[in-house]
Amino acid sequence: MQKLSMEELNRKTSEECKRSEKTPVIAVLENIRSAYNVGSVFRTSDAFLLQAVYLTGYTAQPPHKEIKKTALGAEDSVEWLHFSTALEAIQRLKIMGYKVFAVEQVKDSISLESISFQVDAKIAVIFGNEVTGVEQDTILLCDGCIEIPQLGMKHSLNIATAAGVVLWEIIRNRMKRIH
Repeated sequence: MQKLSMEELNRKTSEECKRSEKTPVIAVLENIRSAYNVGSVFRTSDAFLLQAVYLTGYTAQPPHKEIKKTALGAEDSVEWLHFSTALEAIQRLKIMGYKVFAVEQVKDSISLESISFQVDAKIAVIFGNEVTGVEQDTILLCDGCIEIPQLGMKHSLNIATAAGVVLWEIIRNRMKRIH
């Protein structure tokens, strides 16, 4: 095996990413304390060509040096909007025809491995605060909750890790149905 060179990876430029057809998935970040986590979600969103990232509450916004450090330029290639509250973001998403899911451990949550969305379904996924998770008032506005199965002693993941896991599973399921 030989590691691929940058040329062989055939990466898109920031402008090419902006013009590319997007996956109709939006990551919503609710009151995320760490700008490093925000930057990581931007980078994941770029990798999967997500439609956008919505930042709500006190979540850090570009330009921000800690976002820039982990996003590595993805904050420039991914569309983003800021909303004062998650309610405002959810109202906009529902008007745009998105189904909204919180990533949270709740009664009757959908286990991540069993989610199955139509290839063209518009999906928004809300990731909550590092300590308190998605707010209960926000959960009540959602169409459902997705839970990541966890087998160890801890029952939470870093928000950047959780976003990577959940967003990949949504994208992977879409890819299986397209090909």
